[in-house]
Amino acid sequence: MRLLIARCTVDYDGRLTAHLPEARRLIMVKADGCVAIHADGGAYKPLNWMNAPNKLEEEDDRWIVTSPKGETLTITLHERVWETDTELGEDPGLTKDGVEAHLQELLAANTDAIGENLQLVRREYPTDIGPVDLLLRDAEGQAVAVEIKRRGEIDGVEQLTRYLERMDRDPLLRPVRGIFAAQLIKPQARVLAESRGIACVEVDYDELRGIESDELKLF
Repeated sequence: MRLLIARCTVDYDGRLTAHLPEARRLIMVKADGCVAIHADGGAYKPLNWMNAPNKLEEEDDRWIVTSPKGETLTITLHERVWETDTELGEDPGLTKDGVEAHLQELLAANTDAIGENLQLVRREYPTDIGPVDLLLRDAEGQAVAVEIKRRGEIDGVEQLTRYLERMDRDPLLRPVRGIFAAQLIKPQARVLAESRGIACVEVDYDELRGIESDELKLF
């Protein structure tokens, strides 16, 4: 992990153009090549970023990050304030809480709750950036990656997007389609997921456990 705090300007040129005026920012370069630019605020989301794979060219006062599609992120460095480069080592991944772990177990045993004609291949399918919750195959044999959350938020969609990018590099799996499953999916997360071709499924935890809903029913 490489971290640089610098006074910089940032220009993105690709599907659209974007400009960040001069200010102090944190520039993060991860071991997989992902480059992200953060402000001192705005929670976890970077101001701009370039996912791996990409090419990083460093000049004395400028970094140019280029994607395989020709998109460029140009970081002009006006002042270097602080810099470090640290090896973090292999990450064990996120440990799910009891409900999420149980949801994964229940959905692995009841894939019809996710979609029709889905067959389980493996739970906790490993990728080089962490395990995806479920790997399934549909009736046509296409690989389906499922990420499971109690609350479906934007960070869960981003997590699944990263898994899909890595899995699509495997010729035995691609093309891989994604499903984001949660007890409740926030509207913003649903919009982001659907814009990336990821299906959203809300699941009823109590129903999966065989507990009837407390809601009154006519029949």
